[in-house]
Amino acid sequence: MKFTSERERILEPLQAVIGVVERRQTMPILANVLLSAKNGRISITATDLEVELVAGGEVTVQAAGDITVPGRKFLDIVRALPEKSNVTFSLEGDKVIVRSGKSRFTLTTLPATDFPAVEEINAQLAFDIDQPGLRGLLEKTHFSMAQQDVRYYLNGMLLESDGKMLRTVATDGHRLALSEIELALKPGIHQVIIPRKGVLELQRLIGNEGVAAVQVGSNHVRVSIGDIRFTSKLIDGRFPEYGRVIPAAPGRLVKADRDALRRALHRTSILANEKYRGIRLALRANLLVLTAHNPEQEEAEEEVEVAYEGEEFEVGFNVNYLLDALAALDGVEVELGLTDANSSCLLRAPGGGSSRYVVMPMRL
Repeated sequence: MKFTSERERILEPLQAVIGVVERRQTMPILANVLLSAKNGRISITATDLEVELVAGGEVTVQAAGDITVPGRKFLDIVRALPEKSNVTFSLEGDKVIVRSGKSRFTLTTLPATDFPAVEEINAQLAFDIDQPGLRGLLEKTHFSMAQQDVRYYLNGMLLESDGKMLRTVATDGHRLALSEIELALKPGIHQVIIPRKGVLELQRLIGNEGVAAVQVGSNHVRVSIGDIRFTSKLIDGRFPEYGRVIPAAPGRLVKADRDALRRALHRTSILANEKYRGIRLALRANLLVLTAHNPEQEEAEEEVEVAYEGEEFEVGFNVNYLLDALAALDGVEVELGLTDANSSCLLRAPGGGSSRYVVMPMRL
């Protein structure tokens, strides 16, 4: 196996896939990347058995072949070489020699046959979506995914299609985020749960223009973006019936300037309890009073002008959850739907919008 290339043609695909190469591995082969050279192209594959990334580029292939090399060491070598320099990669015995100018590096290898491969995904649903649309769906919901929850199906994001809409839903049991876009798809309800790491890697790969080709199988989801192919295992579990959590018709509606409310919440949160992050919302006629306390007996209070005509009442929330939802919403105004002190809060753009956020109350 031997190929020659300009440094950048190897560096770009390497940087695209290196995110799934864990620094500490129980299986040595998972610290390596698979290099396949043939037909004037190099293909670089990395996997952690949950997520697989494949990226490639055009190179000059003198001898076709496949081999695996230590991923992060190979990336560090290529990154450290001068810009626009030529790199020659050759397999000699059971070692790989990387040459560029007066530099020469020898790397250990493991057989390509030992590298774990993802089986064909047998797509049950396939569609194309513009990258900004897919990026928006992920960015507006990813922060509500659980981390290492025993309810393993919460440690990921629901991707759902009903034939007319494509939506993403994430919840950690304390809050819920939902975003959707119109997309004509195969009829019927299709639901899969993409694991947390897969969502975060996919977010990193999506650009601001172009189209992403998505294939959903029974055990995997695959997204092809240009020369990069992302494949992730799916979480085998049943996602909660999120529709029951979203208040259908909250009794109290509050309209506020989104930015003003966000800044007021941020200032008040400075003196909130560092562990519980609780903040009290007191509603009066066209006024929202925010208060926070901490164990040091310190207190913060903010008044925000809002559009509200209902009776006075108070409710407590985790301020970080409110700030995350407000950051994800678009538009100048935000609408808060409230029922009572023991019921969740619905945040959305006035009149609906494509995203909705539900935050459970706290006892303060």
